[in-house]
Amino acid sequence: MGYYLADGIYPKWRTFVKTIPTPQGNKNKNFAKAQESARKDVERAFGVLQQRFAIIRGPSRMFKVKELTNIMKTCVILHNMIIEDEREDCDNLDMEYDQLDDPPELSHNHTGEFMDFIQRHVHIRDSSAHHQLQEDLIEHQWLLYSQQ
Repeated sequence: MGYYLADGIYPKWRTFVKTIPTPQGNKNKNFAKAQESARKDVERAFGVLQQRFAIIRGPSRMFKVKELTNIMKTCVILHNMIIEDEREDCDNLDMEYDQLDDPPELSHNHTGEFMDFIQRHVHIRDSSAHHQLQEDLIEHQWLLYSQQ
Protein backbone atom coordinates (compact mmCIF):
# COMPACT_ATOMS: atom_id res chain seq x y z
CA MET A 1 0.00 0.00 0.00
CA GLY A 2 1.31 3.43 -0.87
CA TYR A 3 1.43 6.41 1.46
CA TYR A 4 1.21 10.19 1.31
CA LEU A 5 3.58 12.72 2.81
CA ALA A 6 1.32 14.92 4.91
CA ASP A 7 1.37 17.65 7.50
CA GLY A 8 -0.07 17.56 11.02
CA ILE A 9 -3.72 18.18 10.13
CA TYR A 10 -4.23 14.68 8.70
CA PRO A 11 -5.40 11.73 10.83
CA LYS A 12 -3.05 8.96 11.96
CA TRP A 13 -3.89 6.52 9.18
CA ARG A 14 -1.56 3.98 7.61
CA THR A 15 -1.55 5.98 4.35
CA PHE A 16 -0.25 9.25 5.84
CA VAL A 17 3.31 9.96 6.94
CA LYS A 18 2.99 13.11 9.00
CA THR A 19 5.57 15.71 9.84
CA ILE A 20 7.36 15.38 13.17
CA PRO A 21 6.42 18.70 14.86
CA THR A 22 9.45 18.98 17.17
CA PRO A 23 11.95 16.34 16.10
CA GLN A 24 14.31 15.14 18.82
CA GLY A 25 17.57 13.42 17.96
CA ASN A 26 19.55 13.25 14.74
CA LYS A 27 17.45 10.48 13.14
CA ASN A 28 14.19 12.35 13.60
CA LYS A 29 15.69 15.69 12.55
CA ASN A 30 17.15 14.15 9.41
CA PHE A 31 13.84 12.48 8.57
CA ALA A 32 11.83 15.65 9.19
CA LYS A 33 14.11 17.67 6.90
CA ALA A 34 13.98 15.08 4.08
CA GLN A 35 10.23 14.59 4.45
CA GLU A 36 9.43 18.31 4.37
CA SER A 37 11.64 18.81 1.31
CA ALA A 38 10.01 15.95 -0.59
CA ARG A 39 6.50 17.01 0.46
CA LYS A 40 7.01 20.55 -0.81
CA ASP A 41 8.32 19.27 -4.17
CA VAL A 42 5.32 16.95 -4.55
CA GLU A 43 2.87 19.71 -3.58
CA ARG A 44 4.31 22.06 -6.21
CA ALA A 45 4.19 19.43 -8.95
CA PHE A 46 0.69 18.30 -7.98
CA GLY A 47 -0.54 21.90 -7.93
CA VAL A 48 0.66 22.40 -11.50
CA LEU A 49 -1.18 19.25 -12.63
CA GLN A 50 -4.36 20.23 -10.73
CA GLN A 51 -4.46 23.58 -12.49
CA ARG A 52 -4.28 21.90 -15.87
CA PHE A 53 -6.36 18.72 -15.48
CA ALA A 54 -9.82 18.67 -13.87
CA ILE A 55 -9.73 14.91 -13.23
CA ILE A 56 -7.00 15.43 -10.62
CA ARG A 57 -9.02 18.05 -8.75
CA GLY A 58 -11.94 15.73 -8.03
CA PRO A 59 -12.41 12.97 -5.44
CA SER A 60 -10.55 9.73 -6.14
CA ARG A 61 -11.76 7.25 -3.52
CA MET A 62 -13.79 5.15 -5.95
CA PHE A 63 -10.94 4.69 -8.42
CA LYS A 64 -8.83 1.56 -8.26
CA VAL A 65 -5.09 1.99 -7.66
CA LYS A 66 -4.24 0.94 -11.22
CA GLU A 67 -6.71 3.51 -12.59
CA LEU A 68 -5.24 6.26 -10.38
CA THR A 69 -1.74 5.29 -11.47
CA ASN A 70 -2.75 5.45 -15.14
CA ILE A 71 -4.52 8.80 -14.65
CA MET A 72 -1.49 10.37 -12.96
CA LYS A 73 0.99 8.98 -15.49
CA THR A 74 -1.21 10.17 -18.34
CA CYS A 75 -1.50 13.68 -16.88
CA VAL A 76 2.27 13.90 -16.32
CA ILE A 77 2.97 12.73 -19.89
CA LEU A 78 0.39 15.11 -21.36
CA HIS A 79 1.74 17.98 -19.26
CA ASN A 80 5.28 17.32 -20.49
CA MET A 81 4.05 17.10 -24.11
CA ILE A 82 2.18 20.40 -23.75
CA ILE A 83 5.21 22.13 -22.21
CA GLU A 84 7.45 20.79 -24.98
CA ASP A 85 4.98 21.92 -27.64
CA GLU A 86 4.64 25.37 -26.06
CA ARG A 87 8.42 25.77 -26.05
CA GLU A 88 8.57 24.96 -29.75
CA ASP A 89 5.57 27.11 -30.60
CA CYS A 90 6.33 30.23 -28.53
CA ASP A 91 2.87 31.55 -29.43
CA ASN A 92 1.47 30.67 -26.00
CA LEU A 93 -2.10 30.15 -27.14
CA ASP A 94 -4.65 30.59 -24.39
CA MET A 95 -6.26 27.13 -24.36
CA GLU A 96 -8.72 25.65 -21.87
CA TYR A 97 -7.51 22.15 -21.01
CA ASP A 98 -9.94 21.36 -18.24
CA GLN A 99 -13.48 21.75 -19.51
CA LEU A 100 -15.75 19.68 -17.28
CA ASP A 101 -18.39 17.31 -18.63
CA ASP A 102 -21.35 16.12 -16.58
CA PRO A 103 -20.25 13.58 -13.95
CA PRO A 104 -21.25 9.94 -14.52
CA GLU A 105 -24.25 8.47 -12.72
CA LEU A 106 -23.31 6.75 -9.46
CA SER A 107 -24.76 3.41 -8.40
CA HIS A 108 -26.33 3.17 -4.95
CA ASN A 109 -26.34 -0.64 -4.93
CA HIS A 110 -24.04 -2.63 -2.64
CA THR A 111 -21.71 -4.28 -5.13
CA GLY A 112 -18.59 -6.34 -4.58
CA GLU A 113 -16.52 -3.31 -5.56
CA PHE A 114 -18.31 -1.20 -2.97
CA MET A 115 -17.70 -3.77 -0.24
CA ASP A 116 -14.01 -3.95 -1.26
CA PHE A 117 -13.88 -0.15 -0.95
CA ILE A 118 -15.32 -0.33 2.59
CA GLN A 119 -12.76 -2.97 3.61
CA ARG A 120 -9.88 -0.91 2.18
CA HIS A 121 -11.18 2.15 4.00
CA VAL A 122 -11.17 0.31 7.36
CA HIS A 123 -7.69 -1.04 6.59
CA ILE A 124 -6.37 2.46 5.80
CA ARG A 125 -7.58 3.90 9.12
CA ASP A 126 -5.27 1.64 11.20
CA SER A 127 -3.36 4.10 13.42
CA SER A 128 -0.90 1.50 14.74
CA ALA A 129 0.25 0.87 11.17
CA HIS A 130 0.71 4.66 10.82
CA HIS A 131 3.23 4.72 13.67
CA GLN A 132 5.05 1.63 12.38
CA LEU A 133 5.32 3.09 8.86
CA GLN A 134 6.78 6.32 10.20
CA GLU A 135 9.33 4.48 12.34
CA ASP A 136 10.33 2.29 9.38
CA LEU A 137 10.76 5.33 7.15
CA ILE A 138 12.82 7.16 9.78
CA GLU A 139 15.17 4.17 10.00
CA HIS A 140 15.35 3.84 6.20
CA GLN A 141 16.11 7.55 5.73
CA TRP A 142 18.77 7.41 8.47
CA LEU A 143 20.41 4.42 6.76
CA LEU A 144 20.53 6.33 3.46
CA TYR A 145 21.91 9.42 5.19
CA SER A 146 24.56 7.38 7.03
CA GLN A 147 25.80 5.81 3.78
CA GLN A 148 26.57 9.19 2.19
